[in-house]
Amino acid sequence: MTPQDDLHYDDHHSAFLEDLWGEGYLSPGGPDEVARVLDGLDLTGKRVLDIGCGAGAITLSLAQQHGAGQVVGIDVEEDVCTAARARVAMAKMSDKVHIKCVTPGPFPFDDDNFDLVFSKDSIIHIADKEFLAREAFRVLRPNGWFAASDWLISHDGPPSDEMAAYIAAEDLGFQMASPARYQRALEMAGFQDVCTVNRNAWYRDVSQDELALLEGPERPNFEARYGAEFIADQIKTWRAMVGVLITGEHCPHHLRGRKP
Repeated sequence: MTPQDDLHYDDHHSAFLEDLWGEGYLSPGGPDEVARVLDGLDLTGKRVLDIGCGAGAITLSLAQQHGAGQVVGIDVEEDVCTAARARVAMAKMSDKVHIKCVTPGPFPFDDDNFDLVFSKDSIIHIADKEFLAREAFRVLRPNGWFAASDWLISHDGPPSDEMAAYIAAEDLGFQMASPARYQRALEMAGFQDVCTVNRNAWYRDVSQDELALLEGPERPNFEARYGAEFIADQIKTWRAMVGVLITGEHCPHHLRGRKP
């Protein structure tokens, strides 16, 4: 469990992100982007692991909108797990959706346990992508799928000065990897049919709309809710992010692989 002083997504920050991205969502794109990550996969009656469940809206949607039979959402921060549990209880879905606060390391599940391992922009916080791929492979049943989105850097090696400044501005413990590293990690873990899909063009445009919202007529309302200093910091971060999205060095991707 993450110590309270080290929380990346405390209630204040989580509320801001939900205001920007939708209730219960701590990453961009809402239900439409979740559906795109899952495109072509049938979750009906399946058992699903959601890595980095956050505030729980996506975890809940895997059962409600996508038909999963059982969903287990895991996260390392108790604050967001508490919010996710409350969301699940309010939806009266506690029989199908379970939230577990875990410590970093091996997943606390037996081998061959899930039909799908899913994550939406959360594995950016996991430094060892090779270990992540092996663990996802281990807990999947044969013919199960790993399907995720993540925020990537376009290359191996050190980031540019601009990218380093953006990561520092985020101050969220980002551990970015390249598409090539993810491809290698998944294939070395044993996955087949591995593919990576670059979503830079989509979020490059969306992020500029988000920045315009924060800087525009709605700024006083954001400042009233979250404080002028907090919003100024977010605008600084968004400006840095837009810059590295425009250059393509920051390149969100969809990631997928099948366990044979």
